Amino acid sequence: MNPVIQREFFGILRSPKAFAALLMLTAAFSVAVLMRWPSDAKVDLSGAQSIGVFRVFGYGLLAGVVFLVPAFPASSIVKEKNRGTLALLLNSPLSPISIYIGKLAGVLLFSMLVLLASLPAAAACFAMGGIDLIHGLGLLYFVLALLVIQYATLGLMISSFVQSADAGVRVTYGCVLGLCLLTLVPYAFYQGGTGILSDIAEWLRYLSPLPVIIRIMGQSAISSRGLMETSTGTLEFIGLTIATWFLFGGITLSRLNYRIFDRSRSQGVMTDDRELTSRMARRLFFVVDPQRRKAGIPWYLNPVMVKEFRCRRFGRSQWLLRLIAGCALVSMLLTFSAATSVVSWGVETIGGLMVILQVILVVVLTPSLTSGLISGERDSGGWELLRITPLSSFKIVRGKLLSVFWTLLLVLMATLPGYLVMIYIKPTMWLQVYLVLICLAWTAVYTLAVSAAVGSLFRNTAVATTSAYVTVMSMFLIPMLVWLGRDAPFGHNTVQTILLINPVGAALSVIESPGFTNYDLLPAAWWVAGGISGCMFLVFGVQVWRLSRPV
Repeated sequence: MNPVIQREFFGILRSPKAFAALLMLTAAFSVAVLMRWPSDAKVDLSGAQSIGVFRVFGYGLLAGVVFLVPAFPASSIVKEKNRGTLALLLNSPLSPISIYIGKLAGVLLFSMLVLLASLPAAAACFAMGGIDLIHGLGLLYFVLALLVIQYATLGLMISSFVQSADAGVRVTYGCVLGLCLLTLVPYAFYQGGTGILSDIAEWLRYLSPLPVIIRIMGQSAISSRGLMETSTGTLEFIGLTIATWFLFGGITLSRLNYRIFDRSRSQGVMTDDRELTSRMARRLFFVVDPQRRKAGIPWYLNPVMVKEFRCRRFGRSQWLLRLIAGCALVSMLLTFSAATSVVSWGVETIGGLMVILQVILVVVLTPSLTSGLISGERDSGGWELLRITPLSSFKIVRGKLLSVFWTLLLVLMATLPGYLVMIYIKPTMWLQVYLVLICLAWTAVYTLAVSAAVGSLFRNTAVATTSAYVTVMSMFLIPMLVWLGRDAPFGHNTVQTILLINPVGAALSVIESPGFTNYDLLPAAWWVAGGISGCMFLVFGVQVWRLSRPV
């Protein structure tokens, strides 16, 4: 037997967090079925009740795969490299392909445990009737098994490129969300069109598992504009997914050699050390020159905030300006393309799409910036330096949080041009846009508070990043899963109560997005978001105060 398989698999199983995740998933699946299990001797011959439970179960299982599977392969190779054990593996009699297969098999064995933990709930769904064993349950598990292998190979590939475990987790989760959601967006604008762009958009759609899963759940398209529709292309999805296995695996195998340790870089020259003509040219062509020496920290700025901006890639001015410009350009192009599309979208649908894309951006960006505010310092040894400075705990907390808050604020403001185009198309929507922007601001604060509090509880940056991503995505996706099960199995009051957990449902309700018009969520959603954010900020502050105390 390949020794790497045993080492990887048992290494994951020994983690208390992995056992807790399996236990929570099993309990969640069981509760979802028991909530709608018949309490008397009557049988629902139509199968509507069982299908409603099956939908919640299927979407929940998909969310479990998206949450848990990418975390372990994303840090597998980079941890070996940073600990120095990867060099020992490459010097062992094992070939690179044996090392790769061992790591992949170890992750897949644990991932299969995630699927096996759901089998009792799946059997209960099938026992309720109305679900086809082959084209229902069987196809669902087959698609999820394909996704497990795809995410495992993707995580291993990314882990071979990054230089830290938390960077691997961040990039992998971003790519997974991109494969699931962003690949659906181009087809929304080019459905029904002709030409190469329409063909590319259609094939991009096949990379996402959502159309296939929706078809398995027996649901028709939420919209006929391409995000989800009856023709899902199951065979195309299977073919592209298998092709990505070999693509990701081949790239990873090509890097499993001694060149993986090479990090040759140009030493570079500071702008201040160049000739006068060169300095003038760079000032003319660069809005923010990345090679110019920074000035000292002014007395009125929080030094911790400035330190975070200068040490973080997206905190540096040149990267931040690129991110803001990209967000502004994409928001305007999306709104303009939807307004001039061959399909009549309607301003409400455009607004719902804008809100969803902004939330995806916030969910992907915020935990990556916030989860390592404290754990990154503790991991690198920088926390001891902060402790011996005359800075108070309150000043450290304020500087850390402001460094992320200003970044999120600038990113959200960069998406405002899209809403201005909406108001230009339909001027009467200015009040709705105003309320939506308030909801999005609360979403940013809410996400910042939750990911900061969760990340501060862990010492290891990779664990903190994974936990923050899982927590934030759960708090955003669970209400959406309950909303998908509206009327069957969840009633109107239950759905409305669950949607109050985060302000996204309120934003979609205000913008009159399809499926959310029947829910009255304001101002209760703001009060809930404010209360949860306040509690999370308090947890973060108490944790910083506790760590700042003398030992």
